Amino acid sequence: MKRIQLFEFEDFNWFPDWIRTCMTNLILVLHKMIGTKEVIASLLADIQKKWAFTQIVDMGSGSGGIMPEAVRTLNDQNPDSPTNLLLTDLHPSGQFVDYINNQGIDHIRYSPAPLDALHLSKAPKGLKTMIASFHHMPPATARQILKSAQDNDEALLIYELSENNIPLIVWWVLLPISLVLLFIMSLFMTPFSSPLSFKQILFTYLIPAIPICYAWDGQASLPRTYTFEDVRELLKDIPDENYTWEIEKAKKKNGKAFGYYILGLPNKK
Repeated sequence: MKRIQLFEFEDFNWFPDWIRTCMTNLILVLHKMIGTKEVIASLLADIQKKWAFTQIVDMGSGSGGIMPEAVRTLNDQNPDSPTNLLLTDLHPSGQFVDYINNQGIDHIRYSPAPLDALHLSKAPKGLKTMIASFHHMPPATARQILKSAQDNDEALLIYELSENNIPLIVWWVLLPISLVLLFIMSLFMTPFSSPLSFKQILFTYLIPAIPICYAWDGQASLPRTYTFEDVRELLKDIPDENYTWEIEKAKKKNGKAFGYYILGLPNKK
């Protein structure tokens, strides 16, 4: 398996939630800048043609991520048959549950109940999604998530923005340059974060803890990402003739590759 288990700051239990939130805000700004929502909305529209669904259950939603934007784009394209989005997390934050639900956004809400992707037997109905979070899972956990979806006949879409497609030695050699670039990028993206707090400004421009952590996590996510062969290795021990897996590159409208996705669908709904 090419993927390696590096650490990311946001995975540690001791890591302050408010810094994690500030970093998530930066990631959302990046997604908006590069057009991730259009790519995901296109994937969702294609899946609806294969496996009809009226609700998406996003897992590991954190502070919301790009899925609300993607679903709004999807619904703008299909105003007569809107899709509902249910954001969920293993440890949902009351702050973000209230923040999302109090906005009164049509067809989007955040569940206050925890949802464990390892055990989907009691999950709400709908297409399950994991957006740019699967790489955080070690192999045993990642395999169990895939198996849980398959065993419970749940449709599952996993999307990863990055691809682990460069040699590890090259990643190490370029790491100092990459860290500096991401650090500088975070300084320019911060004003576009929403909501933008005083803490985020303070710990970006005066005490640069957020840019440092953001830069490292952004780079560490690359070698942590599962390659196509890694995913096939995860799936080889859980064959099921009644369930089909698809591993493909995601693409923009112009045909340019933009990350990749893993799609699992029951053969019979």
